Amino acid sequence: MPEPTLVRRALRHPLLWPVLALLVLLLVNVVVNPSFLSVRMQDGHLYGNVIDIIRNSAPVMLVALGMTLVIATRGIDLSVGAIAAIAAAVACTRIVGAGDEGALVTAVMAVTYALVVCLLLGAWNGFLVAVLGIQPIIATLILMVAGRGISMAITDGQITTVNNPWFSDLASGFVLTLPLAFLVAFGMLLLTAALTRRTALGMLIEAVGINPEASRLAGVRSRTIIWTVYAFSGLCAGLAGLVIAANTNSVNANSLGLWIELDAILAVVIGGTSLMGGRFSLAGTFVGALFIATLTRTIPNIGIPSEVNYLFKAIVVIAVCLLQSPRARAMLRPRRRRPTPAPVIAKAGSPA
Repeated sequence: MPEPTLVRRALRHPLLWPVLALLVLLLVNVVVNPSFLSVRMQDGHLYGNVIDIIRNSAPVMLVALGMTLVIATRGIDLSVGAIAAIAAAVACTRIVGAGDEGALVTAVMAVTYALVVCLLLGAWNGFLVAVLGIQPIIATLILMVAGRGISMAITDGQITTVNNPWFSDLASGFVLTLPLAFLVAFGMLLLTAALTRRTALGMLIEAVGINPEASRLAGVRSRTIIWTVYAFSGLCAGLAGLVIAANTNSVNANSLGLWIELDAILAVVIGGTSLMGGRFSLAGTFVGALFIATLTRTIPNIGIPSEVNYLFKAIVVIAVCLLQSPRARAMLRPRRRRPTPAPVIAKAGSPA
């Protein structure tokens, strides 16, 4: 059988359709606003719509990063939005309670406390799933509901505002002309890729997702793997919550991170990771997060009313997922007619 051509390989690449969908969104924005892709340098920093997109993609990218590993183990984490709210509540109340202490020390301690709490909350989800055997959707739904109450209790049900420039820089700061929030998310992506693709961790995660029982019989500590990915998901969600809170210098525990778990799941699925577990794609998650952020920017840019933006987002995401589906592409592909065999004519003297 001849080796597939380069074009066929490209058409079969799992990142093809997400990247094309992202390019189409950018093209639509350019048609509506020809200066959409323009980037300018001001005060040593880059500004523009593209810079805003990559900065706004940081929270979704962080949450989707942890969600990718959870889904790879046949799990799901619905509590990431609540964990993000808890992280923001812990950090902001710590900054407010510090009073006149050093701004840098206060910000570092607040971020550290918040991330430790989120790591423990993620480990709690892992304990319910890996040790007690509760279904992931139920185990994380518990914290999804209770987490909002916890964050409301931390802030006494009030919108807590902070005034700490070091904490604000987490969302509005720049490093090497690029947004710090995006660099943090991209750094986490590179660190996760190094741990899962340069070590055996990624293979073990995929083994647990493909067949947990077989991996256990093969000597893989599936409980430890599951526990680890849920703890990591909590850590990523907490970091995303800190970025969101730093962007507004406040925390509203009732709405911060609301529905971000759905955007994260969509980013993971668009990136090519299967909800059935097994193989995962961190690069696909990166593209999926950029797609979600670009789509969020595109909706008001093309004049879609805010009342139907979620419906428009659902339609676009369904279209991208259908383009990725081999079965859907096979149904849309025109069927070739089989050639009609030529009639066989018997020669004289030959047996009938």
